[in-house]
Amino acid sequence: MVPEKSNIVPSEFIIVGGTGNLSKSKILPALFWRFLDNQIDTQSNIILCDKCIKSKKDFFLELQSNCNKAIKSDDNKLENWNNFIKIIKLVELDVVSGNGHLDLVKIIKEKFDENRPIIFYLAIASSLFGNSCKFIRDSGLNVPQSRLVIEKPIGKNKKTAIEINNEISSVFKEGQIYRIDHYLGKETVQNLMALRFANTFFENQWNNNNIDHVQITVSETIGVKERISYYNEYGAIRDMLQNHLLQLICLIAMEPPSFYEADQLRDEKLRVLKALKPITDDEVQTGQYRSFSDELGKNSNTETFVSLKVVINNWRWAGVPFYVRTGKKLSNRASEIIITFKNKPHDIFSKFTKDAQDNPNRLIIRVQPEEGLKLKLTSKAPGPGGMRFFPSELNLSFGDTFTDRLPDAYERLLMDVVRGNQTLFMRSDEVLAAWDYIDPIVEIAKTQEPQLYRTGTMGPEDKILCGDGHKWIDPKDDKS
Repeated sequence: MVPEKSNIVPSEFIIVGGTGNLSKSKILPALFWRFLDNQIDTQSNIILCDKCIKSKKDFFLELQSNCNKAIKSDDNKLENWNNFIKIIKLVELDVVSGNGHLDLVKIIKEKFDENRPIIFYLAIASSLFGNSCKFIRDSGLNVPQSRLVIEKPIGKNKKTAIEINNEISSVFKEGQIYRIDHYLGKETVQNLMALRFANTFFENQWNNNNIDHVQITVSETIGVKERISYYNEYGAIRDMLQNHLLQLICLIAMEPPSFYEADQLRDEKLRVLKALKPITDDEVQTGQYRSFSDELGKNSNTETFVSLKVVINNWRWAGVPFYVRTGKKLSNRASEIIITFKNKPHDIFSKFTKDAQDNPNRLIIRVQPEEGLKLKLTSKAPGPGGMRFFPSELNLSFGDTFTDRLPDAYERLLMDVVRGNQTLFMRSDEVLAAWDYIDPIVEIAKTQEPQLYRTGTMGPEDKILCGDGHKWIDPKDDKS
């Protein structure tokens, strides 16, 4: 049974960079879904701020196309869509000069209420975060109910992350800041915590006595498209590894918090980050899809693929390697975590077959595209003929189990911001600890020439797992 949806108080959503790609493709469609579910009402305001707004008509046509799935699902069809766009206001605003701030202040003051959350979502480059915060302060808009949402990557390294954090912290208190990583809002990622800490069976097995190794794959079939200039500067390590993948590692490896509360959860994730062993040259591998330089228009050594071996120096995970990879233009779009358990110490069925030993138990946690859990087991084949074995599985597909539409990660996280719940958001010390780990990896990558790989493969030939006697288990590989 899915819990009933709770109503939300009217709010101000101010999206800086509001006509950009992130806003059009992710934030606004998420807000429209919440509007359809009555968690955002017509008393709310959605204010889209951008330095230059060329055509409001073209913008709304594109936005409608991005929200088409939600529109088609609605019984009232275009009526609710028209009501939704009525609460959207566009403001030309330059956060550096402050031009346009009077228009924004006027809209907010019309419905100002000390109980009405004022949410600033900075869907812009992190280099502009400081300017935006100063503008908010100078405009008198940083009031107790104000909240700030910022996107990754926060900085380009630890040095710039500290600078940005100092700029933000000079205006907003830590309790007002929501550092968003949409992976933490995905249903399966949250269910990972439930799987571990709400089930005695799994938590008792969750250690180096029982787990052989862990694989995490985040693969994309698309290239970098219009983000190519940004991507050439940041690469896969900064764009994906520093945030999404490290957060997944933290959730898998963390110790149980005393309570499911924001700071307790983040304290445990921080302990994992601080326990990560520094990477050596032979523990990281980079790659680049063959057409990247052609798309960029010049030669580049930026990695579009990275894999590495992560070692956690603590009691629970001693001797258990975490293998991580992510890349663009790969054969499958998937995000999944594979926990491979150790083989039994003695096989009582060895005289019948080797199959039981050759198929270790695995827990597969699929984050996307189809969210769900799968437990790989060994079972006896039915019928006569002695003990013959075959690999079987217990499968929990969220799409098959829950008939209601599962909210998108951005929907859940945005509503958490409205509620003032920071549980699924990163704290500043988490971000800095992640950069402590990532900065040396970036330096190692600079000394490597990324190995070219063909589009539609799973990246360059592996050089890390093979040395440890393992191999990558590709997404949707039923033979795994």
